Amino acid sequence: MTNGFRRVGDGRIGLDLAPEEGAVLRGLVEQLLELMEALPAGDPGLAELGISESTEAPEDPALARLFPDGYRDDPDAAGEFRRYTESGLRDGKREAAETVLKGLAETKIVLDDVQAHAWLRCLNDLRLTLGTRLEVTEDFYERAEELDWDDPRYALYAVYDWLGLLQDTLVRSLW
Repeated sequence: MTNGFRRVGDGRIGLDLAPEEGAVLRGLVEQLLELMEALPAGDPGLAELGISESTEAPEDPALARLFPDGYRDDPDAAGEFRRYTESGLRDGKREAAETVLKGLAETKIVLDDVQAHAWLRCLNDLRLTLGTRLEVTEDFYERAEELDWDDPRYALYAVYDWLGLLQDTLVRSLW
């Protein structure tokens, strides 16, 4: 199992993944891209300008976590905020995920600062999505310890924890 990210020569950041780890991460990123694929409905001309006709939060809890309301106490302001920002947020998340996929295609993963920040954004999105699906709360570790190894959720909790390790070591490497 990987020890996570680390600084390598020339100020770059490296990551050594076992083939199985790379396959898991690739699969998660591909699923994230698939999840974000459905764009809000609206006028294609406005979409080209980054404006959506959609003002409602996504029904899928994971998407709602990735694209939260900008104003919790003001539905009208939240809708307007979403209308002008969600398209750009989607594009940024998609670009970060595609950067990770490109990195995973390499035999040796070495990132510059721009790529490392894209990886950090994507790892965060993966953890938010998986954490929402697993209903992760403050008692995450206690709940995970109670699971039997045979429980199908056990592997998902382990992946969530592993993504946290990757995210943590990447943040530390960027300091």
